[in-house]
Amino acid sequence: MKNIIIGIFFAMLWASASVATKFGIRSADPLILANVRFLVAGVLMLGFAYTLARPKSHLPQGKEWKQLFIFSLLNTTIYLSAFVLSMREVSAGIGSLSTATGPLFVIVLSAIWLQRSLRWDEAFGVVLGLSGAALATWPLLQNSHASLKGLAILMGGIVSVSAASVYYARVEWKLSNVAINGWQVLLGGFMLLPFTLYFADWEHSHLDIQFWASAGWLIVPVSVISLQLWFYLLRQDAVKASLWLFLCPIFGFTYSHLLLQEPLSWHTFVGTGLVISGLYVAQRKKFA
Repeated sequence: MKNIIIGIFFAMLWASASVATKFGIRSADPLILANVRFLVAGVLMLGFAYTLARPKSHLPQGKEWKQLFIFSLLNTTIYLSAFVLSMREVSAGIGSLSTATGPLFVIVLSAIWLQRSLRWDEAFGVVLGLSGAALATWPLLQNSHASLKGLAILMGGIVSVSAASVYYARVEWKLSNVAINGWQVLLGGFMLLPFTLYFADWEHSHLDIQFWASAGWLIVPVSVISLQLWFYLLRQDAVKASLWLFLCPIFGFTYSHLLLQEPLSWHTFVGTGLVISGLYVAQRKKFA
């Protein structure tokens, strides 16, 4: 029962990122929101890693810095900045749904990386899941709740985070989970900073209450709490942990409909069902 409560709480928090981002970019440029989130969250997590969790954490050494920079570039600088930028063009519900498709891209990229053929169930699951995402997205393209530009940015980010997942799995990390997470967010923020300083619209950005409420939610409940819950679930059972990702699109569409009045239709429900089915089919051997 404890793990069930933690799993549901994780999915609820993780799925809220899209809506929180939507509110934040009403006040400030997406790059500014992203950079504030990365830098503050990184400092908080590293502070925890090297104080309260100090016995289990050590400073990166030698090639660990290179590994962290690569992981940070793919997982934070490219993926999360692309995610935030896409929220200007794509509904929050689609943002949550796209996050759930990540494991499908991981399957494809890992097959390419390891030079192996996809099993029939993996290939069918990928086609099924991506077809569901397309079905859920189609009506939103018609009524201006999504654009092809925004979807392209979002998908580019999903490919990047999927590559980060494959890379992460191939590295023998010696750092603790909280230290890895803290460093990759902080370093990702520093790598994004020059682009934010040059390209962000500072003139029309207002760091008001709405901005800080959004940033605060993205930093503490999403970046800090939900990720620590995720690491806990992974330690208990990595296979069962991935099942909780299936709930994220459901919570995401619920939040976007209730808080942002984004439309729901049969395309939404059927498309989400196809994505969840595709995820299960593609990974069903893990659950056997």
